[in-house]
Amino acid sequence: MSDRAPDVDPRLLEILVCPLTKAPLRYDRAAQELISLEAGLAYPIRDGIPIMLPDEARPLDEAEKAKLQAAPPAP
Repeated sequence: MSDRAPDVDPRLLEILVCPLTKAPLRYDRAAQELISLEAGLAYPIRDGIPIMLPDEARPLDEAEKAKLQAAPPAP
């Protein structure tokens, strides 16, 4: 049994957008989150399933947003 979280289907990542802003999302594999820079939210991924509910999302702090904006999106 692996402690590694299941990866999200890459085809799913290509079509998912932020439910609030309709902007593209960044996949943070390490944190198992989908990041919406425009909304300033991190949507959790649980058991390989993105939880795209704003009420379930974690707000990003300013330092996180700045770091993410400076880094290129992961391939």
